[in-house]
Amino acid sequence: MRLIRVDNQSFINFINLIILSKMKRLIFLFAIGLLCLQNAVAQQVNETYELTLAGAKDIMSAAMGYAKDHKAPGAAVAIVDAAGTLVLLERIDGTFLISSEVSIGKARSAALFRFPTIKLEDNINGGRTALLSTGEVSLKGGIPIVYKGKIIGAIGVSGAASADQDVEIAMAGLRAAFLQ
Repeated sequence: MRLIRVDNQSFINFINLIILSKMKRLIFLFAIGLLCLQNAVAQQVNETYELTLAGAKDIMSAAMGYAKDHKAPGAAVAIVDAAGTLVLLERIDGTFLISSEVSIGKARSAALFRFPTIKLEDNINGGRTALLSTGEVSLKGGIPIVYKGKIIGAIGVSGAASADQDVEIAMAGLRAAFLQ
């Protein structure tokens, strides 16, 4: 049997190498654990965006600009946040007065149902009259406002020449620059 002679410094270097590699493994495993924990926490909250007054003003400008350019005889335009709370309302002079309330209702319905109100109107006209019991406005002219794939509010229009023009004005509002 042959004995290998190891000096003290070589032995210490060997032990340090083993310890360092174990520490590296522990640090690596700790980092992986933190990443998993961070991912689990991140899944508990969705990223959201909030419609600001400045954003609502941009949408309103685009909608009212379209209404004026296309000589709408009247229009009330309401913009609500994702909870259906009124952010901005504007009515062209001479528009019948109830159109303000109707436009708010259309916007609120689109925000809360999270789809255009034409879908409600079509379902009711198709025989699903139980939708009338929701208490929300079920007339076309309400459309959700989507920013980066998230609904941040809705626009509702009432009082134009026709329900179709209400929709056209609402769609024009959604062409505001920041939504593109």
